Amino acid sequence: MTTVDLTRLPAHVAIIMDGNGRWAQHRGEDRPVGHRQGSDSVRAIVRSARRLGIRALTLYAFSEQNWQRPSFEVDALMELLREFLLTEREEILSNNIRLTSIGRTERLPERVLEVLRPLEAESADNKQMTLCLALSYGGREEIADAVRSIATLVQQGKLDASLVDEKLLDRALPSMELGPVDLLIRTGGEQRISNFLLWNAAYAELVFSNKLWPEFDTEELHAAIATFQSRQRRFGLVIPPLEEPKTPTHVAP
Repeated sequence: MTTVDLTRLPAHVAIIMDGNGRWAQHRGEDRPVGHRQGSDSVRAIVRSARRLGIRALTLYAFSEQNWQRPSFEVDALMELLREFLLTEREEILSNNIRLTSIGRTERLPERVLEVLRPLEAESADNKQMTLCLALSYGGREEIADAVRSIATLVQQGKLDASLVDEKLLDRALPSMELGPVDLLIRTGGEQRISNFLLWNAAYAELVFSNKLWPEFDTEELHAAIATFQSRQRRFGLVIPPLEEPKTPTHVAP
């Protein structure tokens, strides 16, 4: 097992769960089969993150652009989401996990919302860990929505434009409620962030895994966290190097 220092865990981990469809296609199966297998990985990683003591875990479950996929695949994803919320409800509540969501969730089917909304409400006071599902989510869309709301306040005379700064935008972005992302993991071998938490990930450590999401397990999560812990986070600053021992200029006989 990869060694993880439990005293230096990333507070907020975000994961782009990529590779479900390719996992299925490599096995001659339809893409929804891969999504179902990927849902098992979600369960395992959520449990592992909670056991480690990760404060917040955000999963890119369905992007705003995913609506453009074939309708049969979208329907399968929505059904899997509903099934996950139903089957994991008891574990989420009994393990003191708060479930929340970000994105244009009003676009989700009613059969999903009728399960999602009550679980968010029931778990709202839980403190052990926050599990955030990015659903119908896009980073640029979230920023555009936030800027639109701020512009409306300025137009209505309720906000002085000179007060618009980074802290104000932090408060206007729903995803920033969990704070900035410390570690962003993407599975599936691709090396891009695909419109995910663009504002929040400004100083995130990025770890790209070649494992397809259904293959990503607890050991892979531990390895990603160990990689995070091996890096020096500078946040744009210059960190002075460790002082090296001085070489003696004279050696006594």
